[in-house]
Amino acid sequence: MSDLQYPADLRYTEDHEWVADKGEGTVRVGITSYAQDALGDVVYVSLPAVGDTVTAGESCGEVESTKSVSDLYSPLDGEIVAVNDTLDAEPGKVNTDPYESGWMFEIRVSDASAVEALMDVEAYRASLD
Repeated sequence: MSDLQYPADLRYTEDHEWVADKGEGTVRVGITSYAQDALGDVVYVSLPAVGDTVTAGESCGEVESTKSVSDLYSPLDGEIVAVNDTLDAEPGKVNTDPYESGWMFEIRVSDASAVEALMDVEAYRASLD
């Protein structure tokens, strides 16, 4: 696992998603290095639509790889305010740059304090052992 990276400034979920606080009640969401590594080569990403309401823990999209199709779960309650349209043409960015150009969507969260309830990097790393 040592070659996989987990930025310390992010929060993490048990479903192997990361959450970046973008300020003003908005977070950016993607899947972790661990998730993209386990999936293999990502060939298609189905994302929620801007304006959709999402609920923490519920499926809001899919990530398809050469190995399988996996649900994408919302880490928090809120409204989708942006999606990474680049992934339509270049889904492989999820593999090559999961924390930057491979991000999935942004949520205007219903409760900003819920972000702090997600795992920090140490707790996430411990959950992988």
